Amino acid sequence: MTDVSVATAPPWAVRVLAVWHRLECWLAVACFSFIAIILVLDVLGRELVGPLFNALGIDVGPTGIFASQRFSIYALVVGSFAGIGIATATGSHLVPRVGFGWAPAAWGPAMDRLADVVTGVCLIVVVYYGVEFVHSTFTADLRAPVLDWVVWPFQMAIPIGFLSAAGRYFAYAIWPGLRPKPPEFQE
Repeated sequence: MTDVSVATAPPWAVRVLAVWHRLECWLAVACFSFIAIILVLDVLGRELVGPLFNALGIDVGPTGIFASQRFSIYALVVGSFAGIGIATATGSHLVPRVGFGWAPAAWGPAMDRLADVVTGVCLIVVVYYGVEFVHSTFTADLRAPVLDWVVWPFQMAIPIGFLSAAGRYFAYAIWPGLRPKPPEFQE
């Protein structure tokens, strides 16, 4: 990060965004690794271990991992919503090109900052509705089928993921040098 424009951001802001990004990446990797491992073990148990023991005349009962699909769904929710912040931090999210070039090129930096603020505000609105959604499942004591776990702690990934992206957009509006380069300029 030796870019002169990034140097205008306070060092603590650069560090906070870097650590924040690293934590989200670790969370996403942990979630998706968990999904892969638990589903592979479940399939191996059902399709290999179970039939092998049955062929040997040993009744081991159900094989596979109990509720592995449910566990995977919850890990998918958490990992996916961590991905919103990751996509924002890396500039790899989809960007519609509607309106690009409508303003004079000289307005580009100001328009980028305005777009970051507007995007951040829109994401805060989504965070609000995400919190309302989680609150409704909390007050209804909604529980997961099979596991009988309350679901709101897993659903908290929804507003947190959008809040993460909103925070980044506000940081980009304050310190434009922190904004990742568009994908066409990253290589």
